[in-house]
Order: sequence, then structure tokens, then C-alpha cells
Amino acid sequence: MKTLIAVPSELPGGLDAGLGAHFGHCDLYTLVAVEDGAVQQVDVVPNVPHQQGGCMAPVQYLSQKGVKQLIAGGMGLRPLMGFNQVGIDVYYGGGFQKVGDAINAILAGKLPQFSQENTCGGGGM
Repeated sequence: MKTLIAVPSELPGGLDAGLGAHFGHCDLYTLVAVEDGAVQQVDVVPNVPHQQGGCMAPVQYLSQKGVKQLIAGGMGLRPLMGFNQVGIDVYYGGGFQKVGDAINAILAGKLPQFSQENTCGGGGM
């Protein structure tokens, strides 16, 4: 079964890009399609405008793209709850510098679920 994973990324995106520090304020998202434990396809999509209180816009955007998992280094409680509501599993990848390293960790089952303890007060990480 193919799974689409989103990773907040720094420019230019892709597996060698830096992991974005905060999901809603990243430059863009790297979308990684995986199947049978292997990367099948990598795409890059722009982030959507994120104003104060508008943190649900990226949640809906990624849901509409077919994302099923998200790796993030930081996010607030409201978007975390939003991802849970739309059926996107969120994993904590704050210890990784590169998108590809975080993808390898999730494929190996080594990323923890993002919990309320990982949340921040907003985009100020």
C-alpha cells in the first residue's frame, strides 16, 4: 500500500533539503510516496499562507493532497488536533536535520508519535 508522507522543508525541498523547524512556517513541503518500505516518488509543493489563527489552512491543504503521515519538528496544539481530525498521523522528527534522514527513520519505525508535550505556543519556535 502506498503512503504519502509530508515533511516541512527548507528550499529547494527534496530528500537532501533541511527539515523545516515549524510545520506552518516552512518554505515548502516535500511529499514522499513510499510503498513496501521504499521511497517511490518525491515531489515538492509550496506552503500555503499562514496567518495568525490560520493554522488549519496547511492541515486542509495537505489532507487534500492525500497525505497520510506528517513528520514535524514543531507545531502548535491546534494544528496537531486538526491533523488528528483529518486522519493524518503526525510524527516527531525534531532531531533530524535532513528530510531524507527523517524519512529513513519513519520507514525504520524509529519516530515517535507527535504528542502534546512536543507542541509549542505557536510559530515562534
